[in-house]
Amino acid sequence: MNALATIARWITAPVRYWGEVLGEKDYEKYVAHLKRHHPGCPIPTEREYWHKRWADQETNPGSRCC
Repeated sequence: MNALATIARWITAPVRYWGEVLGEKDYEKYVAHLKRHHPGCPIPTEREYWHKRWADQETNPGSRCC
């Protein structure tokens, strides 16, 4: 691996990490899960997915900071 690729990896790693922490890819993972395990199930829009997810978190907070 050349030096430029190594530097690019070091720069993009925190961005990828925070994207995972904040759930950036959660909708895509959910859609893949539905297609794989529930092929006949309707797929919600991304907006519907996040609305339901946030509503569920408000109803059942579990452990979180606030």
